[in-house]
Amino acid sequence: MNGDRDAVLHAVSSAVLAVTRHLSVREVLQVIVRSAQRLLDARYAALGVPDDEGAFAEFVAEGISDEEWAAIGPTPRQHGLLGAMLREGAPVRLPDIRRDPRFDSWPRAHPVLKDFLGVPIRDGEQVLGIVFLSNKRAPGGFTEDDQRLLTMFAAHAAIALTNARLYERGRELALVEERTRMARELHDAVTQKLFSLRLTAQAAASLVARDPDRAVRELERVERLAGEALTELRAVIVELRPAELDRHGLAETLRKHVRLLDRLHPASFTFRLGDGGEGEALCGLAPETEAAVLRVAQEALHNAARHAAAEAVAVRLGCEEGRVVLEVRDDGTGFDVAAAAGRGLGVASMGDRAQALGGSVRVSSEPGGGTLVRMEVPR
Repeated sequence: MNGDRDAVLHAVSSAVLAVTRHLSVREVLQVIVRSAQRLLDARYAALGVPDDEGAFAEFVAEGISDEEWAAIGPTPRQHGLLGAMLREGAPVRLPDIRRDPRFDSWPRAHPVLKDFLGVPIRDGEQVLGIVFLSNKRAPGGFTEDDQRLLTMFAAHAAIALTNARLYERGRELALVEERTRMARELHDAVTQKLFSLRLTAQAAASLVARDPDRAVRELERVERLAGEALTELRAVIVELRPAELDRHGLAETLRKHVRLLDRLHPASFTFRLGDGGEGEALCGLAPETEAAVLRVAQEALHNAARHAAAEAVAVRLGCEEGRVVLEVRDDGTGFDVAAAAGRGLGVASMGDRAQALGGSVRVSSEPGGGTLVRMEVPR
């Protein structure tokens, strides 16, 4: 009994500490699921948070690889046994889920589940989500003691999930306030620059015929003002942290971005999360690190989609020897890196973002040989 209590306290502690590390809601859900899986020695574990449209706003699982998820397809809807649990809000323990009348069919690539234990995560009368386990490793399936332990764990997980949501909303409010301030500064600074730019251009146009030398000087001023306005715009854009990062974290935001590109383009876009065996090394990254990695990934993916004529674009995000590593590789036409350095700011801006964090970006490419963009920054 004391051993069980200690195990629950350790699992709950992991979930609560996940909030204090300022992780996103999804990352907290992942800690909860992983803790529940270890607590009851289950082969599979999952947690779903319902939305208002008959699906799940969040759905995380343990025991299923990224490749298996891709083969399974979209996250489940609120039907079958999961839908019943959301409606009824009561624990469910079954020796074989397939024999329950509420069971619905699985996608073809879905793992075969047998013994099942599911418990609602509640905040008062509200069901925040469902945590469920399947295929207990020890013979005999889940017991009454297992159900009691998971119910106790779910009660504390509700606190962790609620606190994570509150923290996230606080960050979002702070972000909105910061963006409003920056928008005002952007409006004031850039409006003044553009107004000066317009007047100077008009003056240059009127001087072309009667004072060409002075017109040239005015045009030089036009160029300088345009450069200053562009610099200020870029400075503000760099500071803006994508809102998706606050909700989903870096890995899931990047995964969703790659999935969207895969739907929009004829080329195949894939994402792989490989952390070099360092466990949760990609959790709890500094906001500026997450934003920089995401921006570099977006720039590299934009270049691949627009210029590479590739059939396949692969993204890998991981952690190696304490450094965050991003790789974007395509099998497209490639290019001469040295010759392209002066034609645009894409490669230079990626390098600037990495250097600002003490890291680097290396672009490897040659005509006909595809392209690899590799970014490394300290955790």
